Amino acid sequence: MGFKKLLASLGAGGASVETVLTEANVVPGGVVQGEVRIQGGNVDQQIEALSVGLQARVEVEGNDQEVKQDIEFIKQRLGGAFELKANAVHAVPFGLDIPWETPITHFAGRQLHGMNIGVTTELEIARAVDSGDLDPVNVHPLPAQQAILDAFGQLGFRFKSADMERGHIRGTRQKLPFYQEIEFFPPEQYRGLNQVELTFVADDREMDVVLEMDKKPGLFSEGSDSYKSFKVGLNDFQGTDWAAYLNEWLSHVGSKRNWF
Repeated sequence: MGFKKLLASLGAGGASVETVLTEANVVPGGVVQGEVRIQGGNVDQQIEALSVGLQARVEVEGNDQEVKQDIEFIKQRLGGAFELKANAVHAVPFGLDIPWETPITHFAGRQLHGMNIGVTTELEIARAVDSGDLDPVNVHPLPAQQAILDAFGQLGFRFKSADMERGHIRGTRQKLPFYQEIEFFPPEQYRGLNQVELTFVADDREMDVVLEMDKKPGLFSEGSDSYKSFKVGLNDFQGTDWAAYLNEWLSHVGSKRNWF
């Protein structure tokens, strides 16, 4: 199933553009395939540049408030300049590489609310630039990421929310200017917790998994052991019982601090 969009015509009798994604489902490190179709208008026009990119809507903190900002985190130019004849159709196929760090937008058969990631198309004609709306991309977890997510489910954690925040997590392999946080409600056995936040930062070999406990109000102050970061190989994660691994950390910190 393809997603289509029509950019506004660039002036009277100008060209219009339609972008079709041949497959909107992808995983980090994968490729989004599609085609840009430019329909000529009533006159010949010089196309100076055509590009596609990936854009995310992220939260930016500043002046004691949070605002949303669209960040194009990858951009690919499609060929060079060319002349578009009147009424002609010019089709340009593309394959857009998805960075390994790209946040996931779907898991457990559901779309994560607020995860807006998609393909943008930009057409330049006579120094005028026309950018269209977002063609959504569905980013599913890598198998190693799915194993960690499944472990939270096995322990009884429930998905709460997800967001993308501008900034950098120190000590990770992060290259993008933003990161994703996936938040979970804890089960009753971890009654001293308010939530647990999960972040993945992957490359083509392994990923950093960053976890942070958020205690309920009125409990003892948090310490450095309520934050945990560890590495997971993308191809050798199967040998670990991740539910047991997470439970050991949660139970150790919780019992040490009388959280539960």
